[in-house]
Amino acid sequence: MSVAVLERPTVAFELPAALEAREPPEERGLRRDEVRLLVARRSDCGIEHKLFRELPDVLEPGDLVVVNVSATIPGALPGKLSDGTAVRVHFATRAPGLADHWRVVELRSPDGSKPAGPARVGERLALPGDATLELLAPYARSTRLMLARLDGASGSVEDYLAAHGSPIRYGYASAAWPLEAYQNVYATSAGSAEMPSAGRPFTAELITRLVAKGILVAPLTLHTGVSSPERHEPPFPEWFEVPETTAALVRAVHGWGGRVIAVGTTVVRALESVAEAGGEIAAASGWTNRIVTPEYPPQVVDGIITGWHEPEASHLMMLEAIAGPELLRRSYRAALARGYLWHEFGDSHLLLP
Repeated sequence: MSVAVLERPTVAFELPAALEAREPPEERGLRRDEVRLLVARRSDCGIEHKLFRELPDVLEPGDLVVVNVSATIPGALPGKLSDGTAVRVHFATRAPGLADHWRVVELRSPDGSKPAGPARVGERLALPGDATLELLAPYARSTRLMLARLDGASGSVEDYLAAHGSPIRYGYASAAWPLEAYQNVYATSAGSAEMPSAGRPFTAELITRLVAKGILVAPLTLHTGVSSPERHEPPFPEWFEVPETTAALVRAVHGWGGRVIAVGTTVVRALESVAEAGGEIAAASGWTNRIVTPEYPPQVVDGIITGWHEPEASHLMMLEAIAGPELLRRSYRAALARGYLWHEFGDSHLLLP
């Protein structure tokens, strides 16, 4: 297993610090669904500016909205290297094919704002609760991720993190927000190191309005790893499950001419991982290596609700595959000009055919 090499996205920009959302919208006096929504259509390269709560007015009866029901875990822990150096440990994901206490981790600075520097194989870190973490090998030839073994923790790794961990956050966050701030309202299956944040603006009321209009909503699961925003690597293998009911709805919606709208890049990855020739899909679960790019475009997904991604982020290649380069450039120029906010607490972007 090795790190894929991707071409750079054609959209290029600089992100002003003023456009980084540093706190949840609720701290800015807004409801979750009152963040802004830029709607971009590939058919005519048109752009509209709306609020997220207006989503039912933008979609059509017979469309299908697919959400990722993975819940965020408290995946960050303070740790100390053998020489006493303080670090922050981010638990990224399970290690494919290995026991529960084998995990993929990243070492960061104590505040999580930057990488901690090269990790040494064989290093043993002291963690809360008298647990230790041994770094065993680089993961997938990564320069930032390590395969590690957690020792001395009672119960499962999830139980240990629930007792001692906190949500992963990066330098742009203005405070240590509680885990609830990093959960989507429909999240049911714990396992994501970072929130599948495209779904954060949804509220129970908004989902009810979608359903009342005849817009379908279906679940799948993909447990996210860590993004490390300064790295911009393609995603590593992630565990997913597309249930039969969701696969059947995708087939039915395409059969009657509706559109499949993915809520987030994680949903795109999961759906495209079970795509067959001609765009048919079947239920499946397991680890996916699927990476969507203009060279390997989506076969199932017609549109996407997503956040705003950092310059040169690998997710921009997926968005370019869905929207095309010109519409993507127009969208980002408009978002920057209008002061849209970035990151998991920021504004939203809807790309439609």
